[in-house]
Amino acid sequence: MSASLSRPRVGVWLIGARGSVATTVVTGCAAVTAGLHPPTGMVTETPAFTDSGLPALSDLVFGGHDTLDCPLPKRAETLTAGGVLPPGTATAVTAELAAADREIRPGGPARGDTRSETELITAFADDIRDFVDRQALERAVVVNVASTEPASQGPGSPLPASTLYALAALRAGCPYVNFTPSEGMHHPAAAREAERSGLPYAGRDGKTGQTLLRAVLGPMFAQRALTVRAWSGTNLLGGGDGAALADPAAAAAKNAGKERVLADTLGAVPQGEAHIDDVPALGDWKTAWDHIAFDGFLGTRMILQTIWQGCDSALAAPLVLDLARLTARAHEAGVSGPLGALGFYFKDPVGEGPAGLSEQYEELVRFGRSLGRADGEDRGVRSVRDTEETGEAL
Repeated sequence: MSASLSRPRVGVWLIGARGSVATTVVTGCAAVTAGLHPPTGMVTETPAFTDSGLPALSDLVFGGHDTLDCPLPKRAETLTAGGVLPPGTATAVTAELAAADREIRPGGPARGDTRSETELITAFADDIRDFVDRQALERAVVVNVASTEPASQGPGSPLPASTLYALAALRAGCPYVNFTPSEGMHHPAAAREAERSGLPYAGRDGKTGQTLLRAVLGPMFAQRALTVRAWSGTNLLGGGDGAALADPAAAAAKNAGKERVLADTLGAVPQGEAHIDDVPALGDWKTAWDHIAFDGFLGTRMILQTIWQGCDSALAAPLVLDLARLTARAHEAGVSGPLGALGFYFKDPVGEGPAGLSEQYEELVRFGRSLGRADGEDRGVRSVRDTEETGEAL
């Protein structure tokens, strides 16, 4: 996965760097770069983004924070045994996994950690800066792919770990992407700093399965003038995410994004709830079931049911690579503030933008084209909203 010395390299600093998603990201990037597998699921590898000026996959360098100490090659072996990674793939890219693992630093706050929040933020930011300097990187993007955490308890309560990492990213001068439902940059303390930083940021909560379908089906009902009376859902999943979401507070944070998609696409939240059940035996695989009750012509009552079965890490990994490349390019082009044009990837996107998946995709493609038109000599600092409103190059 070594890049030509004549090309600038870009860092991808993963929070939760030894988790299933991060391991799949590193393995997948190496495997695609080596030609072992096609870039299936990567929107940025489609023709619409050929001229967007995105960093090449071969120019991405990985590192990150984690509280776990299981080496990435060993983690990849476990995912291979669970059917998440194809047989032989992790073995073929062991060198790349080991190189990324050498760049993983201890996260926190760990049990018994006596450092203050300011000290933790400083330590995390120093780790990121050291990574950029030692690897001679042009820039780095910080991406949170850690397990979902409960929402903070309000004013006066300790900052959640996700917000400590977000503040560290800003202090290190790095764009930030929150792929989780955790608070991260949404916390008021981080939101204020983000506004002052002039850095681009995106999130939150990657749209990989059940909510992806909701973003397609919600607009369909609205456009066909069909009244949705109730929309209920159940998620069965295992692994680290299942264990984390067994906490009712963490599950509530996750479900908030699912409800937002329905509210935005239908104009109101129908009856019904989404439930998340931890089933450890499922490992990294999940099943999402939706039951939709709607009225047709003359009040005829009808039902639509959907079942989505997939591997969460394999669904998330290509999106993480897309987001890292797009955000790095936005930073290079001088874009600042919330990247609303990346709402295509999220349940609860920052900034402004449409809620339906088709409209979100169109906005994403326009954004990619604008990045391709960015003047490399005189970019200036402009917000995404400025670019979208004027239709001009960045």
